Parts: sequence; structure tokens; C-alpha cells
Amino acid sequence: MTKRKPRRGLPVGFIGLGKYLPEKVVTNHDLERMVETSDDWITTRTGIKERRVVSNGQVTSDLGTCASQMALERAGLDPKDVELIIVATITPDMPFPATSCIVQSKLGAKNAACFDVSAACSGFVHGVTVAKQFVETGTYRNALVIGAETLSTIINWKDRSTCVLFGDGAGAAVMAPVKEKEGILATYLGSAGEYGELLMVPGGGAQFPANQKTISEDLHYIKMNGSEVFKLAVRLMTDSVEKVLKECNLTTEDITCLIPHQANIRIIQAAAERLHFPIEKVYLNLNRYGNMSSASTVTALCEAVEEGRVKKGDLVVLVAFGGGIVWGSCVIRW
Repeated sequence: MTKRKPRRGLPVGFIGLGKYLPEKVVTNHDLERMVETSDDWITTRTGIKERRVVSNGQVTSDLGTCASQMALERAGLDPKDVELIIVATITPDMPFPATSCIVQSKLGAKNAACFDVSAACSGFVHGVTVAKQFVETGTYRNALVIGAETLSTIINWKDRSTCVLFGDGAGAAVMAPVKEKEGILATYLGSAGEYGELLMVPGGGAQFPANQKTISEDLHYIKMNGSEVFKLAVRLMTDSVEKVLKECNLTTEDITCLIPHQANIRIIQAAAERLHFPIEKVYLNLNRYGNMSSASTVTALCEAVEEGRVKKGDLVVLVAFGGGIVWGSCVIRW
């Protein structure tokens, strides 16, 4: 089947970015006292030195609300003017209501429509792709897209293969019409459900509802086949970048900054090598935060702008890969 070209409407971009990272820091040396691992082992294999973890009582909506307040302030937008809220998360406050509805209440954004997106580490890119279409058609004048996670709540802190990888945090972006030839130039999404068992939390849903057996078998924690996920991540993120650039008639030589999902330094280095893209033009912050799933790319974008790594007129590519298996990318002219 031939893929239909999307209808072009209003140009849509980001007019305000925000982030929130919990105060509590867990270093690799802290983990040495919890499981059989070492700072050297974690650093050389992942690039991660520390990660943030929520305090008692902090939940995903709290993180998302704080990041959103920063993004709205930078966009010069009152919460009551927000027309759509999308929260990308795999660690919602509860199965329902949607975490976006809880964020709406905490922000006082009483005029917004709300729903959540579950696309694991590529959740923010998925949320942006959905929101873009609402705004470019004029259905909504603006959208607040949030990536927020409290992954510490679904980590088995006795499993050294996974507990060293993940962290908590949130990022938010206000999307609205921008000038012609600016904003989001193209997006690309992909899925391969046949690989879903490589990265999952089996318990807590209809298949394995919470009970003493699922709890005793640790089914409510992240399960990952690391080596297979690694190979897929490199191949599919590379392919995703190439395809989204092709939609814009661009090449990697045109890109100012590549912002990948911050999962593992070796994955990022391998993908950059396949793309023939210089690693110095790749934005990295995983050493400070670890893998924050849907919060990774938006937080990295926010910090890249704050640090001057992304300036007006620059071409930026976001790319992410996560459980599902799902992936996505987008090209932005800042």
C-alpha cells in the first residue's frame, strides 16, 4: 500500500519548554551498596553516572505539573488558555483517570481536553505527532505535551541488569502555530509488536492482574532482554532518522543537533556511527539522569536549548525507541 502524504496545514512548533528532575540523586556508588555492581561497570557499559528518584509521596503527575508550569511560563501562556494536554507515560498515577486529567486539575487548565499516550520511551515523539495534527488543522490553538515518568516505582532494585539504567523525571513542551518553514517539518512512527516481550512489565493489566502470585513472581517490574533490545534499538533508530530526513529532502549533513533517547551510550554511539553523524553534534545528558523513558527526549531538548546547543534556525532531529516495540522521530527547524 502506498503511504498517503499528510495534508499540510498550519506550521506547528514548540513555543515553550520545561523540565523537572526530582531532588534525590542516586549515584552508581549508591547502587554498589544495593546490588552486586560497580561504578566502573555501569559507566563503561551505559554511560550513566547518576539518576534522579522521586521522594516519598511524589507521583508522575507532580513531576509533569512542575515541568508544565515552566513550559507555560516560557511560552507566556496561562493554564486556562491551554486547549489540549497529552501526557506520555508508562508510569501513570493510576490506571484511570488519565494522568493528563490529574495534571489538568493541578495546573488549573480547566479548558483543556486531556488524554494519555502509552508508547514507552518514544512516548514524547508519539505525543508530539498526535498534537501536531490537532494544531495544524486548527482543531486546537495550542497543545501541552508532557513526558513524565516515575520508573523507580516499577524497577526491581535487586535486579542489577535493570535497576542501574532508569531514572525519574519530566519534560513538557507547549506547541502552537509558528512561522512558515519553521517548527516540526516531519514526523515518523513505527511499531513491531512481535518483539513486545523483549521489554515489558507483565503484571498489573488484564492478563496478569495484581494478586499475591504476580507480586511474589515480580511481574510488576521491568523485564528486559538487554542484548536483543540493543540490536533492535541501533537498527531501528538509525532507520527512523533516515526515513524522517528523507521526507524533508534532508541528509544528516544538514542537521545541527541530534537528540536521541537517552538509554545507553553504546546504543547512541553505534547509531551515530551508522548514520555517519559526528558524536560531538549529538546531545547527551544520560550521564546525569539515566533512562527516563518518555521524559528523556523532551528533557534533553529543553536542556540543549538552555545551553545554547540549539539556536534559532537550527535543524534538530529527535529520535526514540522503546517497549512495544515502538519508535519515532521528528525533524524540527528551531
